[in-house]
Amino acid sequence: MPRESPLKYHRFPREIILCAVRRHLRYPLSCQDVVDVLEERGIIVNRSTVNRWVQKFGAELTKRTEKHLRRARVFWHADETYIRVGGQMA
Repeated sequence: MPRESPLKYHRFPREIILCAVRRHLRYPLSCQDVVDVLEERGIIVNRSTVNRWVQKFGAELTKRTEKHLRRARVFWHADETYIRVGGQMA
């Protein structure tokens, strides 16, 4: 039996909810900033609604997208460097 989508019975479409939550998590935007961005596109949402969406769907969205992110490499190499000190190579 397939799992029911957690976004199914919300007033706003799935794409708008995911867009708002992604923007809040991906960029350093407050909930009010996300509301302003959505308002520019003609979507009227309350700040508390965006905050509830982030609290409800943020952890699951982060968990699902983490495996697709490329990890930064922490290995680095320092080559030996020779400099001239007082006319001699050190």
